[in-house]
Amino acid sequence: VQLVESGGGLVQFGGSLRLSCAASGFTFSRYNMKWYRQALGKERELVASISSAGGTTGYAAAVKGRFTISRDNVKNTVYLEMNSLKSADTAVYFCNARFLNNDYWGQGTQVTVSS
Repeated sequence: VQLVESGGGLVQFGGSLRLSCAASGFTFSRYNMKWYRQALGKERELVASISSAGGTTGYAAAVKGRFTISRDNVKNTVYLEMNSLKSADTAVYFCNARFLNNDYWGQGTQVTVSS
């Protein structure tokens, strides 16, 4: 089982980034997918979630209206489109796959927003 995040980097305040998380080793289309983030010295927090078929999404209040989660069940990939980035969005972003008792995590990708 692998979840590999990519797309992080350094971006200016107000800029955009698109994170990807490529999944392998399990039946991706059965799993609800989530993006979490963890800023330095803070607890990991849920950012966005998407149901297995993609019909239901949810967002943390801090990112609602700026971030969009989506998935491609043919490419086994989940995305996080991030717009209007703020310094408070600086964190390591992790993708998570969850189904029944299975709970998988990626290694994370760093997003740094410069002011």
